Amino acid sequence: MQLVLKNGQVFSGGELKNLNIGIDNGKIVELSEGELSGSKEIDCTGKVILPGLIDPHVHFRTPGMEHKEDWATGSRAALHGGVTTVLDMPNTKPPTLSVELLEEKREIVGKDSLVNFGFHFGAAANNIEEIKKVKNVASVKVFMNLSTGRMLIDDEKKLGEIFAAAKQIAVHAEGGKVRLAMDLAKETRTKLYLCHISTAEELEMIADEDVFVEVTPHHLFLTKKDAISPFFKMIPSLKSQKDQDKLWEAINSGRVNSIGTDHAPHTAEEKESGEPPAGVPGIETMLPLLLDSVRGGRLELGKLVELCCENPAKIFGIKNKGFIEEGFDADLTVVDLEKEWVVRGKELFTKCGWSPFDGKRLKGFVERTIVGGIVKFENGKIISEERGDEIEFK
Repeated sequence: MQLVLKNGQVFSGGELKNLNIGIDNGKIVELSEGELSGSKEIDCTGKVILPGLIDPHVHFRTPGMEHKEDWATGSRAALHGGVTTVLDMPNTKPPTLSVELLEEKREIVGKDSLVNFGFHFGAAANNIEEIKKVKNVASVKVFMNLSTGRMLIDDEKKLGEIFAAAKQIAVHAEGGKVRLAMDLAKETRTKLYLCHISTAEELEMIADEDVFVEVTPHHLFLTKKDAISPFFKMIPSLKSQKDQDKLWEAINSGRVNSIGTDHAPHTAEEKESGEPPAGVPGIETMLPLLLDSVRGGRLELGKLVELCCENPAKIFGIKNKGFIEEGFDADLTVVDLEKEWVVRGKELFTKCGWSPFDGKRLKGFVERTIVGGIVKFENGKIISEERGDEIEFK
């Protein structure tokens, strides 16, 4: 075997097990309590090995806004955060509204990304035919509230046509727009993914609905009391402590299905300008924040894996990812649950160089990130420039 991870606690089959992991040709080929040998062996004594995280909601800003982030910097930030697969949103410049533009994006990303990648396709009032013919995408993203560029859609007839044309819809739908999105999904029998739900009212509205619910780390770990500068401006905005408490209740009850970072970096200069844009980086701090919550007893490790690995793979039909099982891709994240560190924006890999969690002390550290059987991040450094692959959807 090309690589063996020895003596770690492996999260597999719903629990931590003392297993050795044998990897060959990018796949997990053996999980064993017995000895395994490989060309390269890594001793993971005292460490926990998780499936590589899947971030279903990122904005890596390419094309058109590469001064904020690009796939070289964004994918490095992902590795630092223990994320091995990302799904990128379509509101770039130009927005990804045609098959041709998607193909151009695929070519750019394939040359630059160190992690595995997939795409959400954009919806507009005039691209129904493109939606019908696009292939191998996670969803069609619909903006029912604010959006970048030409992507806000508020014509209910057009929305109905878009929902009918797509297999799965991801929506930015705040407040009352959530109800409309759910009604349209029912009418068209389309799978619905609700991005960045942030309020108790929205959770109550969707309590018994057959929809997928995403929340973000910033809504889980910050409230409007933290919004002391433009660096905390985001959409949806930060909410009350009551809202945050309800999000955590919904996580533990199973109503929340996934955590997506909505990683949306802007430069410090833009944030300090007269008209600061909305959005914050988050892909490097999501897992450490959640590990810190595991250490503090607020979150079960199994729930973390469910929300950040297993469910994103299931919801979007991502082949061979999200689980540590024989035959699955060797996308793995090795973490140290005991190590403490302090978030320093200038030390992060994201191009924007800041974080809303700057100065926060966390217990839980990403030690290694392995993509397709290749160790790409280790002890704070990128150690492989091997490119990631575009994922396949079932």
